[in-house]
Amino acid sequence: MRLGLNLGYWGAGNDAANLELAREADRLGYSVVWAAEAYGSDAPTVLAWVAAQTERVDVGSAILQIPARTPAATAMTAATLDSLSGGRFRLGLGVSGPQVSEGWHGVRFDKPLGRTREYVDIVRAALRRERLSYAGEHYTLPLPDGPGKALTLTVHPVREHIPVYLAAMGPRNVELAGEIADGWLALFLSPEHSGDVLASLRTGREKAGKTLDGFDIAATVPLVVGDDWRACADVIRPYTALYVGGMGSRKKNFYNDNAARMGFAAEAAEVQERYLAKDYQGAMAALPVDFLDATALLGPKERIADRMRAFAEAGVTTLTLSPMLQDLDQGIAALRTAIEALDLAGVGS
Repeated sequence: MRLGLNLGYWGAGNDAANLELAREADRLGYSVVWAAEAYGSDAPTVLAWVAAQTERVDVGSAILQIPARTPAATAMTAATLDSLSGGRFRLGLGVSGPQVSEGWHGVRFDKPLGRTREYVDIVRAALRRERLSYAGEHYTLPLPDGPGKALTLTVHPVREHIPVYLAAMGPRNVELAGEIADGWLALFLSPEHSGDVLASLRTGREKAGKTLDGFDIAATVPLVVGDDWRACADVIRPYTALYVGGMGSRKKNFYNDNAARMGFAAEAAEVQERYLAKDYQGAMAALPVDFLDATALLGPKERIADRMRAFAEAGVTTLTLSPMLQDLDQGIAALRTAIEALDLAGVGS
């Protein structure tokens, strides 16, 4: 198992600290640094900036939003970032959610599985520098009866194959990731509750005539180092309550559904009810400590090593850390502790 770093969203006043964390991850031998986007900063600009100031660590999008760009535009971005970084780019894709897709991008959130499949097909064809022609349910290239012509990407990526990751939570989405992607971007994954979701992943791989060998299961987990793991759990309550309670609408919240599948349905419903009523303290308090512990790395180095071992045994191949920054020094110390914990766990690669 390798370690990664998730910088989250840019522009929240933590830009300088995030860059220093990325540089430290590069020095420590982390495998990849990921950046996210929602409806603020975009991921490609951040990744280009990070790649320019690091040497070895990969840079990845977690995620580039599918409704934000045409497949061809995403292929252009991937090829450019791979070229500028010297072959260090990983392309993470996701459909986002209905509120962002329809409210921010003006793209209907319908048939996400079919749209994702066609999107990845087109991106890969463009990156192979094929003359781009596609006739699907959701995408048609070139448009018929017009002046458009089939074109070929003029940029040569450094690598023949840029790895594609899909962010997915529900069983069918995870199955699709296994079938068409090179890796799965997982969030709020618990080793103790991973059996069903990993079965979906294997089903997808079997559809493609493949196994999980060489497939990257990249799980993002909050990291808080400290003597008292329960006190560390309190640090991630705002982060977790935002996702379980406030990401999406009352009818469509993938993270809330995930918590329910893990056996926390009643608690997740209460978190959402309180969060949407703007009772943020109540939402945070309603989060079960067992859920927080199951989906994060909390406590002293030895305890973190035990949890790392559990993630590795569950099949995670890239454990992406999201340090809950109180200050930069603590963040850097946490990244260093994680390296020591990985060595102690004996599951590093």
